Amino acid sequence: MNSARYDGHKSQHERIDFLTSKEKVPSKRKTGIIVGVLVALLLLAAVAALLIWLFIFKNAESEVMLKNQYSPSVRVFTGHMKLADVPYDQKLEDPQSKEFEDLALQLQAVLEENYKKDPFLSKYYTTSVITAFSEGVKAYYWSQFDIPASDLEMLPKFSEQLVMTALGGSTKGQRSVMSRMDIKISEVTALLTDPRMVRNPKDMGCFNLLKAEDKMQIFTSPGFPTGHPPKTRCQWQIRAAADKAISVSFPKFHIEDYCSDDFVFIYDSLSPEYSQAITQKCGQRPPSNPLEVVSSGNIMLINLITDTEVQRPGFEAHYRAIPLSKVKTCGGVLSENEGVFTSPLYPSFYPPNMDCKWTIKVLEGRKLRVTFTMFRVKEPDVDVRVCHKDYVEVLGTKYCGEISSLALTSDSNILEVTFHSDESYTDKGFSAEYSAYDPTNPCPDKFTCNSGICIAKELKCDGWNDCGDMSDEMKCHCEKDQFSCLNGLCKPKMWVCDRVNDCGDGSDEKRCGCEENEWRCGNGDCLPQGVVCDKKQDCTDGSDEASCKDSPGICSEFSFKCLNQECVNKVNAECDRVSDCSDNSDEASCDCGTRPYYLNRIVGGQNAELGEWPWQVSLHFQTNGHACGASIISDKWLLSASHCFVTSDPENHVAMNWQTYSGMQDQYKQDGVLRRSVKRIITHPNYDRMTFDYDIALLELSEPLKFSNTIQPICLPSPSHVFPAGMSCWVTGWGALREGGQPTQLLQKASVKIINDTVCNVVTEGQLTSRMLCSGFLTGGVDACQGDSGGPLVCFEESGKWFQAGIVSWGEGCARRNKPGVYSRVTKLRDWVTKEAGI
Repeated sequence: MNSARYDGHKSQHERIDFLTSKEKVPSKRKTGIIVGVLVALLLLAAVAALLIWLFIFKNAESEVMLKNQYSPSVRVFTGHMKLADVPYDQKLEDPQSKEFEDLALQLQAVLEENYKKDPFLSKYYTTSVITAFSEGVKAYYWSQFDIPASDLEMLPKFSEQLVMTALGGSTKGQRSVMSRMDIKISEVTALLTDPRMVRNPKDMGCFNLLKAEDKMQIFTSPGFPTGHPPKTRCQWQIRAAADKAISVSFPKFHIEDYCSDDFVFIYDSLSPEYSQAITQKCGQRPPSNPLEVVSSGNIMLINLITDTEVQRPGFEAHYRAIPLSKVKTCGGVLSENEGVFTSPLYPSFYPPNMDCKWTIKVLEGRKLRVTFTMFRVKEPDVDVRVCHKDYVEVLGTKYCGEISSLALTSDSNILEVTFHSDESYTDKGFSAEYSAYDPTNPCPDKFTCNSGICIAKELKCDGWNDCGDMSDEMKCHCEKDQFSCLNGLCKPKMWVCDRVNDCGDGSDEKRCGCEENEWRCGNGDCLPQGVVCDKKQDCTDGSDEASCKDSPGICSEFSFKCLNQECVNKVNAECDRVSDCSDNSDEASCDCGTRPYYLNRIVGGQNAELGEWPWQVSLHFQTNGHACGASIISDKWLLSASHCFVTSDPENHVAMNWQTYSGMQDQYKQDGVLRRSVKRIITHPNYDRMTFDYDIALLELSEPLKFSNTIQPICLPSPSHVFPAGMSCWVTGWGALREGGQPTQLLQKASVKIINDTVCNVVTEGQLTSRMLCSGFLTGGVDACQGDSGGPLVCFEESGKWFQAGIVSWGEGCARRNKPGVYSRVTKLRDWVTKEAGI
């Protein structure tokens, strides 16, 4: 005889009797009984089958709906209890010790006793588990309540307030109670948590206790780097000495990029309380921008949760103990005329529970300007207009969130900057530069913005918001070549009626030949508004049906052409994750335009991060180093510019003279870089060396590329793809940082805007063809330059894909005023690429 635990009923056992060999042999008398029983069972089975067919299969859909609607639910609350008059014993840190078990059992009984007193909670209470102890003495716990499907309407009642009340406290977490076991609890918290986040330290699963020392140590996720299994639930409790804090960095981090199912959650506690959360992260981070966090004390909790079936490598974590004094030290008095100060431990995440104050004091008669070159103080569900959690305060104003440009000026020679972080969620923080200036001449030979930024005098009243606060465009007297907007701004006259709202109030696009009830075609013709989406091509260019899903059979230059020759009248139909073609050809070749690495946007500085532009290629000519750029469009083909190869020197068109470097960021570093020789150079037969028309070239590689985190193809747009004027795009390359300069060592990036074709044709003095587009800023200052030729101009679409809009072609100088960069327009040359490379 034996017994086995039956998991379906708590604290019950099911008896199992094992028969002897004699008992197994049936008698003749029993045989008849057995036959009768079998016949009866067969009849019952037939009836059951009929009922199953009627009530299950016939109503399968409704049954599935009912099952989903009435599935049972679990509520888990986590928190900590502070015990009074209990001496701390190091043995309490070991869940297997007798000291831990004895105290844990007493506290679990206290929790159960309090829940049982509540008539509502007592019906659903299942269990409580003490997970850890820390100095104080603090006990960390979680409690579980199981709600059956029949009582799901009770779910809203399971509030943190209800649990706190049952434990004798309030939501502020304060109480004083003497339990029946003479354990005095002076403080208790209770917070609703994700049931996946809690673990029982007694389990033999993925639960780990780590001790941080001064020397760096390593731990990894299960299966790293091969890949963690789905449904992983791992937890690491990290402790350090009482006078230490814990620093953890993740030099290798690759989790599925969907944070609701797969993520790493880090807490400034030994319990998964959201009020003590440091950060939650998923995705893949490049080595140049690793995740680095620091605790505010000597404890930290790290949870790994994975639910998707997709396997990712996971992470490698380095942890160590650092002096608590280093964490808590920040702020001070700054008296130099210029300098830099940062948030604590920058560029690592700043610790929780920090208050810093910098007092910048310079000579009498001077004032101060502070410019934040990087600012990331983000926290979930925070109104950046209020900044009630983490913030930087300057001149009585609090700043938080992610700010791309922040420059402030003082009204005296003293400026105070304070920084505050609360108990939950941290971020990279900030880096700020300050300098003293003479208030009588704050920007020598420049214009002073209200924000404190200095800009060139020529940029005032040029129609562009160079200051960021519009102060350079206020109180302007419009010149003869400018249009006076109704809102007081001055814009170039050439921008009037270009179908772009340059003024901001639309006044530059009013009275442009079409009445309010008319539709303006792409070629400028005015037709009644009713022609739009009427399933007829009324405009000669078909623009009236360009974005109409219900216009079958109408093909124009705006239509996406499916492989089966169907036309889809939808702007940018390809790779938008919606199948518009009946043959699915609009979504068939979309394994492109993605950046595997998760990249924080670092404001200020134009050095590209590793893996930020994985399609960028460096072309080296013979032994002369970098000469041109290119982009990856497949594992065997690169896209570049004809003018890199069609020159007065025939050697430039010899394939063996060129080497390609993919995955490169630094010209002097070869780690992770793939070198490939060129097998064949195909330049466009219509390329014109005088006008740079048809400036496009294809390079066939001698050996296919192997795609990785830093090597990926860019998406090529269809001929109907639209990159509208004003769209922000990016140009990248190792070209010169200034006109006449030398190529740079580090890959550079610049944000530029697509410029209207009419404007572009004017500023290029009529040199623009339909195979060209302009991008940059008419004010100058940002542009591609020598050495960037052949490189990509890429734009990010709402579908989550990057598309190549242009190829760096030509320009007059670099970043000159009213001389934007000119690029080969990929949409107009797309068919040639397909013909030559089959892509």
